[in-house]
Amino acid sequence: MKPLRESGRMRIYNSMKISRNPLRAVTLLSALLLPTLLAAAPAETRGKYIFYVGTYTEDGSKSKGIYAYRFDAETAPITPLGLVAETTNPSFVALHPNGHFLYAVNEVGNYKGPNSGGVSAFSIDRATGKLTFLNEVPSRGADPCYITVDKTGKYVLVANYTGGSIAVFPVLEDGKLGEASAFVQHTGHGTNPERQEKAHAHSIDLSPDNHFAMVDDLGLDELLVYKFDSANGSLTPNNPSFVKLDPGAGPRHFALSPGGMFAYVVSEMHSTVTAFSNDEKTGTLKALQTISALPKDFSGQNDDAEIEIHPTGKFLYASNRGSDTIAVFAIDPHQGTLTPIEYTPTQGKIPRSFEIDPTGKFLFAENQKSDNIVVFRIDTNTGRLTPTGQVLDVASPVCVKFLKVD
Repeated sequence: MKPLRESGRMRIYNSMKISRNPLRAVTLLSALLLPTLLAAAPAETRGKYIFYVGTYTEDGSKSKGIYAYRFDAETAPITPLGLVAETTNPSFVALHPNGHFLYAVNEVGNYKGPNSGGVSAFSIDRATGKLTFLNEVPSRGADPCYITVDKTGKYVLVANYTGGSIAVFPVLEDGKLGEASAFVQHTGHGTNPERQEKAHAHSIDLSPDNHFAMVDDLGLDELLVYKFDSANGSLTPNNPSFVKLDPGAGPRHFALSPGGMFAYVVSEMHSTVTAFSNDEKTGTLKALQTISALPKDFSGQNDDAEIEIHPTGKFLYASNRGSDTIAVFAIDPHQGTLTPIEYTPTQGKIPRSFEIDPTGKFLFAENQKSDNIVVFRIDTNTGRLTPTGQVLDVASPVCVKFLKVD
């Protein structure tokens, strides 16, 4: 919306001057100015970014590690910066809140011995985007597949898929990682003997207040909740300590609404999204709805992968590997429930992940098996996706994370 013209401001002034009710005048002023203020609000998130791409480097992939691109959210050009760090299977990456460090899992099962992957630390050259290796520590479980930095920047939290465990690592003053301050081994199994023969921790995320860690375990069909103490990097089971999903669902990734009132889990094996209410003070979750993420006419094999909520909190997105689509849902602001809007083809194969840029205007779909990232424009009024025509050639892309550089 364009700013009010001079004549508009004069009309507001005149309306206030002739009103005998001061409250009415203030209300009229607010009503007239609010749309303009809201339209101007996104300016705070405008700017220039570097985004980093985590990849798979093994099993025939041509990737060599972490790649980077420049991105201007205003004009939308994307400039490749090339390979910025050579490292093995950096499938998921996370940025430090200060913007000077990047952390990556090394999704392997034999880092310095069996039954452990690695976690690598890098410093960031904000002028060039290049990464400098700092150190690597054992992840304490095989095939780490997800990484998060806590809100204070003092700890890194990791989920080990094959290991079925989670771990916390302190961030030292120079950005390097120390030995684990906490480790939790999950036990048990699910109903699918092939995929759920034991625990498979697939993600770990933190609540906005940094007090709770939420863990999706695909092997247990559980969303586990831990109390997180950022003073000493410890994890303690919450009470209750978990919520169950449908048998055989395979919970994979987690997302919280911007206000923290609602939570959502995408289940890989059932290709569903489950909505929960969330008590922010106690970390208690209650299931509200489970809805399919697939188009009604799809009948093939599919595994869901990523889930993300638009910065406005109005829309939820989930990726389908098989139908190769992004499912778009409207979020009921009062109930937290979901209504399907559309299923957009990702123009590639196996969208293992995707990321919404910080402005909320673009969605970057990482198509692992077609070696590309396809950029979509988001209609912030409807949530719908439209291809921009920009396609980035990246071998086996898995994860994208944005760093604001101005």
